[in-house]
Amino acid sequence: MPPPVIELRELESHRTALVRFAMAQLRDETHAEDCVQEALSAAIQNADLFAGGSSVRTWLVGILKHKILDHFRKASRERAIVDDESSYDELDARFKQDGHFIEAPAAWADPEQALSQREFFEVLEACMDRLPGNIALVFRMREIMGADVDEICDELSITPNNCWIMIYRARMSLRECLEKRWFASAPGAKSR
Repeated sequence: MPPPVIELRELESHRTALVRFAMAQLRDETHAEDCVQEALSAAIQNADLFAGGSSVRTWLVGILKHKILDHFRKASRERAIVDDESSYDELDARFKQDGHFIEAPAAWADPEQALSQREFFEVLEACMDRLPGNIALVFRMREIMGADVDEICDELSITPNNCWIMIYRARMSLRECLEKRWFASAPGAKSR
C-alpha cells in the first residue's frame, strides 16, 4: 500500500498548534515561528517518508521537537555553559548533611485537580522562568523535549553528573516554587 499523500494545505492547517507547542518550549515568538517553518519545510521535503502510522500532527510535532532541540544546541554553542555555583548555596542550605530536608516539604492537596486547572500551568511557567538559565536549559531539554542525558552532555559540554545535578536542582526549585506560589495558597488567592 503506498504512503498517504500529504497536501500543503493540510500541513499549514497544523501551523497554529505547532506554534503553540514551540512557544511553550522556547518562549520566544520569533524562534518558535522559525522552528515551525523549518519543521514544515522538512515535512514538505520528506513527505514521501510519512508512512501514515501516526496522525499528520503527531508526525509534524516529532519533526518540530527535533528542530527545537537543534535550536537549543545552536543556542548552547553560541553561549558558554557556566555553572553558577552561588545559585546552589541557597538550595543546598535546605538539606541536612545526611541529605534529608531540614524542613519537610508541604503536603500537596490534590495534584489531579491542580493539573486540570489552567492557572496551575501559569504558575508552573512562572516558576520555570525563575530557574537559572543553564539549569532551565538542561531541564527543558531533558524533561520537556525528552533528550537523553548523553545527548545533553554532548551538546552542552557538561558531564553526566553535572547534568543530573542540574536536573535535580531544577526539580527541587520547581517544587519549592510551586509549594509557595500554588499549593500553599488557597484557590483564588494564589500569589503571582
